[in-house]
Amino acid sequence: MTSGSRLRWSACALALASASFAAAQTTVDQHQLGSNYSALSQINTGTVANLQPAWEFHTGEVPPQKVPDKLIAFEDQPSLIDGNLIVCTITRRLIALDPQTGRQRWAFDPEDPSIGTQKCRGISHWVDTQAAADAACRSRIFLGTADYRLMAIDAKTGQRCAGFGQQGEVRMQSTKPEIFAGEVVAGSKPAVVNDVVVVGSAVADNQRVDSPSGRVLAFDARTGQPRWEFDPVPRDAADPAMKSWGKGTQGYGGGNVWSTMSVDQALDLVYLPTTSSSGDFYGGGRPGDNHYTSSIVALKGSTGEVVWHFQFVHHNVFDYDTPSAPLLIDLPQADGSTVPALVQNNKTGLIFMFDRATGRPLVPIVERPVPQTNTVAGEKLSPTQPFPEGMPAVAPQGFSPDDAWGFTFFDRWLCRRRIEERNYGPIFTPPSEKGTIFSPSMGGGPNWGGGAYDPASNIMVVPSNRVPAIITLVPRDKAELKASQAIEAGGPMIFPDAGSPFVPKIEPLLSPLGAPCSAPPWAALTAVDLVQRKIVWEAPLGSIENMMPFSPPWDMDFDLGTPGAGGLLVTGGGLVFIGYTLDNMLRAFDIRTGKVLWKAPLPAAGVGVPVTYEAGGEQYVVIPAGGHSMYQSTMGDSVVAYKLKR
Repeated sequence: MTSGSRLRWSACALALASASFAAAQTTVDQHQLGSNYSALSQINTGTVANLQPAWEFHTGEVPPQKVPDKLIAFEDQPSLIDGNLIVCTITRRLIALDPQTGRQRWAFDPEDPSIGTQKCRGISHWVDTQAAADAACRSRIFLGTADYRLMAIDAKTGQRCAGFGQQGEVRMQSTKPEIFAGEVVAGSKPAVVNDVVVVGSAVADNQRVDSPSGRVLAFDARTGQPRWEFDPVPRDAADPAMKSWGKGTQGYGGGNVWSTMSVDQALDLVYLPTTSSSGDFYGGGRPGDNHYTSSIVALKGSTGEVVWHFQFVHHNVFDYDTPSAPLLIDLPQADGSTVPALVQNNKTGLIFMFDRATGRPLVPIVERPVPQTNTVAGEKLSPTQPFPEGMPAVAPQGFSPDDAWGFTFFDRWLCRRRIEERNYGPIFTPPSEKGTIFSPSMGGGPNWGGGAYDPASNIMVVPSNRVPAIITLVPRDKAELKASQAIEAGGPMIFPDAGSPFVPKIEPLLSPLGAPCSAPPWAALTAVDLVQRKIVWEAPLGSIENMMPFSPPWDMDFDLGTPGAGGLLVTGGGLVFIGYTLDNMLRAFDIRTGKVLWKAPLPAAGVGVPVTYEAGGEQYVVIPAGGHSMYQSTMGDSVVAYKLKR
């Protein structure tokens, strides 16, 4: 491959480190359930071939094709609210569109500074049932910002809700002064549980061990008054979770909820997918399992009380966050009944299922021994990790020289040699000074986009990345730190992690020719029957044809998968819609077979979440197509809609 192609593969793999809604009259909010399912079926396996562009809207925010020192991604999940299609741009402007024509009706600018990551992972909607039908802000939108504000906006007019906080906003405070603007941001959609709005945060990774807390804040949805807060890193000695911190939690932060929460209104529960504590790859100062980090935590929406929790990764030094919204589904049982279930995908590729009211596992979970060798000085790993027994994994569970791959014998040999020079083994092989191969990588496996569930077939579909990474812990006195190196494309990512004796270096496992050393597919879409607990089908996700520097002199299948990002949509028409890939395509898969029934080119990578709705008697499928800077994808500012030919 050319140097340009090599750089692009590096950017793709390095980026690994870092739903749909139903028709307007539908009463169940699939955003809150996290199921990414719509019952609409006008577009189905028999008609999808007739899908054509309906309209395209441009937000006016086109990033440069190469974006140094900045993370920019159009990862929105648009929402149909009060007859408007609401789009949230990379600068968190809200734009209300006519859902049939794509014409702009109103826009709201939160005047968010260009700090931290430039992305908006959706907004939330709430209706004040105590307000008069024609009252201003009876129907309101909640939006988080890069400068850590929570805003309330009238869903019909796009004006601030003056009675919420101070002129429509609450300024939240980090638990300690930021070392740079944007160290703590509110980038994902808030959760609304009854009359309480709950806000998570993204805390910049591996900047310092003594990082800000990843606490979750809750406010009155009407007034903006504080209701409660919850810190995934416990601070109270009386908290049972404190026993899992051998030296206490002083000097540690993180554990934040950067992904999307899910809500069960009837149970008054909000479910938090938490991340690892600071830092991501070295935990010498925090021996123990470190609850409530790297967990799912169910809180009472009205009080913030912990109802139940489960930890997916003990003493996380792998950056295996809980990366996606849990799926809340009604899981069929053998006796014909159903259980209100929570299904959680993890970066590890493991699938866990619980009774969402009680936390009782619906699949047996066993503690299995994991590798303990080649640890760095001061580290004390967990001797075991939890595994769901009898549930298939949707990502490889380790790597060895025998897994080396190449287009030719020569690059396969070079890959094998590179692998043998480092530590390798099954999943949870720890980081090391020699360099350890992570498979899944710290970006997954599954990531932010999560899965989608079809209640008709009991099939969950989930995308995953498959390119391994090398994690090296460099002694601080030997590390060469450069400003902003952590987000430079094309080379290793090196984070400062101030206060740690080690500096983490992250790089993709590539051959000297620039191709991944792992066998394709390098991204895949996997369908799992959650009742039968088996994989129904798996398909490569993406074509590498446009990434090749030349046409090979032999016949070749280019559908090898491309690392990517984004979510997916499952519909009552038996279809799975997904962008995700770097080949700038939107695809529709048959959920029963995995066959691609339709695809269409996008103006940029579709790294957001496709959605569907019905307007004027026609079903539309819409996806944001603006790309992701860390993947060196095509960048843009489009929102593209499709409908059937008349």
